[in-house]
Amino acid sequence: MTGQNESRKQEWFNDESFWNYYAPVMFDNARWTEVPAVADGLTRLARLKLYDISPSSSGQVLYGPRILDLCCGIGRISLELARRGFAVTGVDITKNFLETACDDRDYEKLNIEFILEDARSFKRPLFFDTAINLYISFGYFENPEDDFLVLRNVYESLKPGGAFIIETLGKEIAVRDFTEGEWFERAGYTVLTEYQAVDSWSALRNRWILIKDGKRIERTFTQRLYAASELRALLLKAGFALVELYGGWDESPYDQNAARLIAVGRKDA
Repeated sequence: MTGQNESRKQEWFNDESFWNYYAPVMFDNARWTEVPAVADGLTRLARLKLYDISPSSSGQVLYGPRILDLCCGIGRISLELARRGFAVTGVDITKNFLETACDDRDYEKLNIEFILEDARSFKRPLFFDTAINLYISFGYFENPEDDFLVLRNVYESLKPGGAFIIETLGKEIAVRDFTEGEWFERAGYTVLTEYQAVDSWSALRNRWILIKDGKRIERTFTQRLYAASELRALLLKAGFALVELYGGWDESPYDQNAARLIAVGRKDA
């Protein structure tokens, strides 16, 4: 177990300096502007009602359904869901991101629990009504079996009838929109990117270069790609009874016009 933990610590996404440098580019104004629409979409897909009635010794009490935001980052979606009355638990491995999220939570006095933990080890059996993994945060582990481990942990953490929503880059979209590279200006940086298909499109290698004030920062990382049918099969293998696939938060079909791959795994009630 010690060897496994050490191996995990050496994976590229455990380098906090990467996230510190890239956060302004990743979480630009466009990503914050889309938050309300994303929150609307996922609450519809999860079939959530704002309040359920739960008996207590003092009578009837109201509580917001519990939502797990896995790989929550700086809390974009966690904060919005908590503003809407849901009880949110955000899990991430980047300490600085969670510190920022906690500052915003405390300032707004929101009901959010933030936890510093690896998605492969976090599990809270039969606790959550819904779990989410958004903004292409799935498929970065070196061992593909770890992807299944995450799905299984989420399945066990959901109550009967719960839903797990994954938003990611579908293999079909990656092939359709493939470009070998581009450059753009964002958040005060000049950004150069290079992309390469790996192992017959089983993965996509990303090389990002940031330039600002004469300083150059470069990182290369690989994302495992799933076709919609492959992601559905993996969710079913993890135990989900039904998997729905969509091409956008408006519940449009996952077809040749899809903007993203959204998979909704539903647990038997």
